[in-house]
Amino acid sequence: MNVDALLLWSRLQFALTACYHWLFVPLTLGLGVIMSIAETKYYRTNRPEWKRWAMFWQKLFGINFAIGVATGLILEFEFGTNWSNYSWLVGDIFGAPLAIEGIVAFFLEATFFVVMFFGWGKVSDRFHHFATWMTILGATISAWWILVANGWMQNPAGMHFNPDTVRNEMIDFAAVALNPMAVAKFFHSVISSWVLGAIVAMGICGYYLLKDKRNRFALESIKLASTLGIVASVLTIATGHLSANQVAEYQPMKLAAMENLQRGQEGAPLSIIGMPNKDAHPVLAPEEKAWNFNLEMPKVLSFLAFNDFNAYVPGMRDIIEGGYTKPDGTIAMSADDRIASGKIAIQALADYKESGAPKKAGKGPAAAGYRQVLDENFVNFGYGFIENKADLVPNVGMLYYTFRIMVYLSVFFLLVTILGLIFAKRTITKPAEYDMRRQGWFSWVMLISIPLVYICSQCGWIVAEVGRQPWAIQEVLPVGAAISDLNASSVQVTFWIFVCFFTAMLIADICIMVHAVKKGPRTDEELPAASER
Repeated sequence: MNVDALLLWSRLQFALTACYHWLFVPLTLGLGVIMSIAETKYYRTNRPEWKRWAMFWQKLFGINFAIGVATGLILEFEFGTNWSNYSWLVGDIFGAPLAIEGIVAFFLEATFFVVMFFGWGKVSDRFHHFATWMTILGATISAWWILVANGWMQNPAGMHFNPDTVRNEMIDFAAVALNPMAVAKFFHSVISSWVLGAIVAMGICGYYLLKDKRNRFALESIKLASTLGIVASVLTIATGHLSANQVAEYQPMKLAAMENLQRGQEGAPLSIIGMPNKDAHPVLAPEEKAWNFNLEMPKVLSFLAFNDFNAYVPGMRDIIEGGYTKPDGTIAMSADDRIASGKIAIQALADYKESGAPKKAGKGPAAAGYRQVLDENFVNFGYGFIENKADLVPNVGMLYYTFRIMVYLSVFFLLVTILGLIFAKRTITKPAEYDMRRQGWFSWVMLISIPLVYICSQCGWIVAEVGRQPWAIQEVLPVGAAISDLNASSVQVTFWIFVCFFTAMLIADICIMVHAVKKGPRTDEELPAASER
C-alpha cells in the first residue's frame, strides 16, 4: 500500500466533500433567519405581501436544504470508510454529538420543515409561524452538535484512554458538549452564516433592482437583510476575537502560521498585508528571512490572542524548540522531546498489550508498570507517530492569505450592509428625493458580493482545518495514523466520482435557484417604475 498516496487522496476526498457541503450549510442557516423574520412580519401585520415574500425565501431555503443534507450524509459516511482508525480510536466520543444531531436536531428540523413547506392554508397562521422558527432552530441545533464534534477535534477534552480496548472513551459529556473551542466555533460559524444569507438575499434583490421589477419586494428585503447583516457582521467580529483567544490557547501553531510569526515576542504585531517568504521554514530553512515585505500593526496580535497588548505570543520556531512559558505557567516542551515522549507511550502500550494485561484486567506488576509509563507520556501520544518535526508546521502561505481574504471581505460586507440599509430606507421613506434604483453601481456591488461571500466562507473553513494539520485530532492523532487500510486507487476513483456527483448537484442547485429567483414571489405590488418618477 502506498501510504503517502492513500493519505493524499483520502484528505482530498474529505476536503472536497467538506467544501461542497459548506456551500449549502451557511446559506441554509442565513436564509432560515430571513424567511423566519419575513413570516414574523406577516404574522404581526397580517399584510399579505409579507406572506408571499416569506414563501419566496422559504422556497430558496428548501432547495438549498435538500442538497445540503445529501452532501452532509456522505461526509459522515467517509469517517467510517476512509478514516476507520480515527473512528475506532475516538468513535465513542466523536459519534455521540453526531448521533444526537441526527436523532434530535435533524428530525426536529425535518418534521417542522414539512409543516412549514406544505402547511400553508392547512394549519393556523400561529402554528405555521411556530413551525418556521422551529425549522431554523432545528437547523441551528444541528449545527451546534456538528460543531461540537469539530471543536472536540480542535481541543479534545472529557476523555480517557483505555489501553485494554485501545480506544479513547468519554468520561465527561459536559466537557465535550461545552468545549470552549466548540462554543467559540459555533457562534462564529452560525453568525457568519447569517452574514452570508444576508449578502445572498441582498444580491438577489440587487438583480431585481437592475431589472427594475419587484421593486417593493427588493427594497423591503434589502432593508430586512441588511439589518440582519449589520448585526451579524458586528457579532462575527466579536466572536472572531473569541475564536482567536481559543486558538492562541489550544492551537498556538495555527495562530503563528496564520501570522507567519517565526519568533515570538511580547507585544506581537499583527500583519496587515505582506508577502511571506515561501522559502522560509521554521525547521527546514530557519535562516531565511520570514518576509519579502510586511506592513504591520504593533502589539495588536498580542491583544487579539490574550486581550493584553504586551502578552507574549510564541512563534513557530519557539513552538518547535520549546522552552517558553505558556499561559498556564508551565514550560513548553520541544517538538523533539514530545516526539520522544510519544514514542515511549506507543511502546508502553505495545508492551502492555503483549503482557496479556487486557485479558487480566491490567493485573500484575509488569502491566502496572507499563500502564504507568503510558499514563505519564500519553499527553504526547500523538507525537509518537510524527517522523519529521517539520510536519508539525502547517502551510503558512495558505493560512496567511486565506485568513486575510476572510477578514478583509468581512469588513467589505459590513460596509455593503450599512449602505444597503441607508439606501433602502431612504428610497422607501423619501422616494421623491432618492431612488436606489438609479444607483445601478450599488445593485452591481450587491450582486457581485454573492460569489465573494462564498469565497470568504470557504476561506474561513480552510483556515480552521488546514491550520490544524498535521492533526486529525489536535495533538492526539495525526492524519497519517487515522486513515483506513485501503488501496489508494479506490479512493482516487471515488474522489473523481464525487467530483462529478457534487458538481452536478451544485449545477442543479444553481439552476433551480436561478429559475426560482427569475420567477420571483408569486405576486408583487410594484413601486412605480423609476422612469415614471
